[in-house]
Amino acid sequence: MRSSEVRPLTAEGDAFAVLERLLAWAAWSHARACALLVAIGLVCFLPGLASLQPMDRDEPRFAQASKQMLETGDFVDIRFQGEARHKKPVGIYWAQAAIVGAAEALGVPGARTTIGLYRIPSLIGALAAILLTYWAALAFLPRRGALLAAALFGACVMLAAEAHLAKTDALLCACATASLGGLARAWLRRGNPLATGTVVAFWLGLALGLLVKGPMVPLFCALPALVLSVRVRSAAWLLALRPGLGLPMTLALVAPWFLAIAWKSGGAFYGEAVGHDMLGKVGGGAEKHWAPPGTYAIVFYATFWPGAAFAALAIPFAWGRRGTDAVAFLLAWIVPAWLLFEAVPTKLPHYVLPLMPAVAILTVLALAAGALDPARRGARAVAGLVVLIPAGLTLGLTWAAWSFDRTIPWAGLPGLVAACAVAVLSWRAFGRAAPERALLLAILAACLLSPAVFGLTQPDLPALKVSPRLAAIRDSLPCANPKVASLGYREPSLVFLVGTDLATPSTAAEAAAFLAQGGCRLVFVDSRSAAAFDAAIAAGTILPRVVGQVSGFNINGGRRVDLSAYAVIP
Repeated sequence: MRSSEVRPLTAEGDAFAVLERLLAWAAWSHARACALLVAIGLVCFLPGLASLQPMDRDEPRFAQASKQMLETGDFVDIRFQGEARHKKPVGIYWAQAAIVGAAEALGVPGARTTIGLYRIPSLIGALAAILLTYWAALAFLPRRGALLAAALFGACVMLAAEAHLAKTDALLCACATASLGGLARAWLRRGNPLATGTVVAFWLGLALGLLVKGPMVPLFCALPALVLSVRVRSAAWLLALRPGLGLPMTLALVAPWFLAIAWKSGGAFYGEAVGHDMLGKVGGGAEKHWAPPGTYAIVFYATFWPGAAFAALAIPFAWGRRGTDAVAFLLAWIVPAWLLFEAVPTKLPHYVLPLMPAVAILTVLALAAGALDPARRGARAVAGLVVLIPAGLTLGLTWAAWSFDRTIPWAGLPGLVAACAVAVLSWRAFGRAAPERALLLAILAACLLSPAVFGLTQPDLPALKVSPRLAAIRDSLPCANPKVASLGYREPSLVFLVGTDLATPSTAAEAAAFLAQGGCRLVFVDSRSAAAFDAAIAAGTILPRVVGQVSGFNINGGRRVDLSAYAVIP
């Protein structure tokens, strides 16, 4: 089913009519549409990609494991220092290692400890997710509507965050969207053969998804396939995806590594990945990430900003049209997986990211049907939520800069305030019965907010960059390749920046003994261990000197930290 074309409401002489003209220009061809979507993605994702510190703890664990592949030449096993990291398959590590290896070959200095290089696969995945959302949306909407839906998804906070992190989730979202876009065409064109490109997109998304995050893409596809097959009392429509072609292709891509890691780890990879990592999240709040059911619905207003308020207004439309093929598929894409994630005790906001393309498409379907109506009771108040996120971030980041560093983030403040102002204009446009313009202004607000936060404000928060500042002390020592240890501060970002051989003594006595082993040596000591360390040094034979101090805020631990650097320099 395809909806009628979305018609803009344009006022002559209105300064913001340029947004509708830009949308119309880009909707003239697929090439223009894709160019605009890539531009939106780059505006939201590129600022801060290199300057944002490694974000503990998951991101530097992924990056460090990829770095160790380059150090050891072992591209089958996955390790963090001396420990096996058997949680996720190898796809993201191969992608990161390939980018960093290429950068080294091109002569990029310090490539292995440049976190921005490890984030390039996530950047590519996020851009691909936007373009694939456009492709998926074309099964439901004309070109203009598909472009608007993809732009709305591309502007969302959660995708921008994942594009800035060297993890699996941006790539996973791209893979899931490719497969679900193919599945949507199989459903909507039941009884008709699918183009070979659509079939390949479905199975390639499935195969790459298996290599990136194991069973997640098959899960995202299986749930709607099951629900819709029950609805029509037949699964025959799935045969259009040509499993006789797709299953061998998928096995050819994924089987070699899965067999190799089974042989190399003696089966331990599957015991850890399935028995501990996956089932641990199902059975309890793994790694202190427990949250009650309903959490995703609450945080959705932040994670899917700026489209969340408008998506909420589309719910009555979705319920009323649930019997149509298009809306039935989108609800089957969203609802079963959402309920499953709400039921699982372990909750992280990015888990529902692959559902957001469907939310964006459903929102624009509601717009096309005239269902985003400000005259409906409470609609203006709900739309007003679009202002809360930029306003909250402006106040929160200003408070954080003053609280931690006694400064005001002047560089980012104009962009933050501008994003707030444009969000207010979006709200006003909705209230004036111009919902398409409201969506366009909301996307513009996101294009102002993301660079202001990631590109201009976060560099002015040195208190949050504890590990980079510690690594800078190491780099300033007048000796090459010093041995380094850290007592009381064990964040993975420090391992990534300082080196795989970073020692992490458990006691002050062990730290003092480390300094006494000869050569150029450096120990970082957390203030909580300072007294014990001083006593251990007093009882020994060496007298290290303080070569630096770092005070800041450990985001992962949620506390202030004070560290002193002690060095023995021959």
